[in-house]
Amino acid sequence: MLVVMRSGATEEEVERVARTIRRMGFTPHVIPGANRTAIGITGNSGPVDPHPLEGLPGVAQLIPVTKPYKLVSREFHPRPTEVGVGRAVFGDGSFQVIAGPCAVEDEAGTLRTAEYLASLGVRAFRAGAYKPRTSPYAFQGLREEGLKILESVREKFGMAIVTEVIDVETLPAVEECADMLQIGARNMQNFSLLRRAGKSSRPILLKRGMSATLEEWLLSAEYILNEGNPNVVLCERGVRTFADHTRNTLDLSVIPTVKTISHLPVIADPSHGTGRRAYVPPMSKAALACGADGLLVEVHHDPDNAISDGAQSLSLQDFKTLYEELRHLSEALGRKM
Repeated sequence: MLVVMRSGATEEEVERVARTIRRMGFTPHVIPGANRTAIGITGNSGPVDPHPLEGLPGVAQLIPVTKPYKLVSREFHPRPTEVGVGRAVFGDGSFQVIAGPCAVEDEAGTLRTAEYLASLGVRAFRAGAYKPRTSPYAFQGLREEGLKILESVREKFGMAIVTEVIDVETLPAVEECADMLQIGARNMQNFSLLRRAGKSSRPILLKRGMSATLEEWLLSAEYILNEGNPNVVLCERGVRTFADHTRNTLDLSVIPTVKTISHLPVIADPSHGTGRRAYVPPMSKAALACGADGLLVEVHHDPDNAISDGAQSLSLQDFKTLYEELRHLSEALGRKM
């Protein structure tokens, strides 16, 4: 349920409604608006009895929330949420690009790639220090050493760091290094990790699971917001279908759908979404055209010899070409990069 206060309702009236909600055994979420304040209610497993609330001073309207997710829905929060990550802002109408290699492989190559990306104007650098892999024998990341290299990227080039967190145990170490914590597709429904991420002060990049429905994806985001962290950016990274011409099926139709029903920013990952570097540029431009707030793109200084995901990684020169094309397209669409 959403309690809509009258225009001009006092802080005391808002607090009285919040106290009443707590006495009912639920959790109030005060949502200030341009003209009036709303108070969302969570913690209920069924309909909320309106009678204790409808007669309180300052209450204008009680609105039932029809979706199973609440805090992430536009019913609770009509205005788009803006999430700042360093100098990049997601959800303000601009188009942001997070770029970098799949994994931190060594210091020299990572810094070379970061320097090139920074020279183009990229504000956020992605690379994994901890890598969850399908095979236990595959490269699992440099771990703590990788985090130190990522810190060097921030210090040298002023780029925000986006890197994956794979479990609750290593989250504190990643949290100290990263400007944004990425929760990967395999962990989208790791509920203990989602709850811990909800207690973090870092923004969260939440990737859609490989076979997740839109509702399941949004409910995973709900776990994070319900713990107190409102700074979540959703990432469509492709889902598993019967198609075999690409690694996954990049579901760009989900982007305008998300933006209709949720206030959270949403970006696309055309690298994992296609698995082939030749398809990354066209799908990147399609994501911009359909309203995405940004991209997550894999870029490597020597993709043919990358330890992981080289087949879907762009070379430095190929990324430069794409970045310039995105600038022209964003101008034509009336958006800024």
